[in-house]
Amino acid sequence: MEFRILSYNIHRAIGVDRRFRPERIAAVLAHYDADIVLLQEVDVGVPRSRELNLARELAESCNYPYSAVGLNVQLRKGMYGNATLSRYPIVRERNIDLTLDGRKARGCLFTELELPVDASSPVLLPVFNLHLGLSFKERPQQVGRLVRTPEFTALAQGDRCVVAGDFNDWWTRIAPLFTEALGFACATNHGVGYQNAMLTYPSFSPSTGLDKVFCRGPITVLGGRRCRLRVSKVASDHLPVIVDLQL
Repeated sequence: MEFRILSYNIHRAIGVDRRFRPERIAAVLAHYDADIVLLQEVDVGVPRSRELNLARELAESCNYPYSAVGLNVQLRKGMYGNATLSRYPIVRERNIDLTLDGRKARGCLFTELELPVDASSPVLLPVFNLHLGLSFKERPQQVGRLVRTPEFTALAQGDRCVVAGDFNDWWTRIAPLFTEALGFACATNHGVGYQNAMLTYPSFSPSTGLDKVFCRGPITVLGGRRCRLRVSKVASDHLPVIVDLQL
């Protein structure tokens, strides 16, 4: 079975032109038609985004029947966080708090998806959709907190799973924790390894690869790329990454 994952920090659908235009984000999602969409910085009930539930709006406009939201940052009115949109049923979900004392709230939205590999015995795919902190000192601690969660510790080394999102990994220091220590493959790297990441930030002239997809277990990476649509250079301050995988 082949399927496609897209990971995208949508910056609340406020583009680099400072305009709130969710239709631009929807156009990018529609173009790539991924089976699983992992979004970060998704507003729910915030005035700057017309108090919309952006996860629901994007799921409906792009025909995703299943969605989950993990809200992390409380604003004066409304919240924002991560969202997962899926063509496959979401059978389990939990928002994992990765916030460190004195730091901005961060989280990882865990979902377990039911993939229709075989009608008699569907395959469950654990997916971790995260947004790590801006400080280098935060990020290793947040990864440590993630791998100690019940959802992660329940997985054997050879079990399939996906970890993706905005790692804020400016100098590619977090990637080795996944590839070298935890046995993941980086699907958003040029070639084997982790040191030549696809550049996604800033969207109008990308110079660093903050957005990544890692997978582990019996999953084959068929290909990965960053978005090159013209609209994506203004729709958000990040470019999305798109990965094709096979079970």
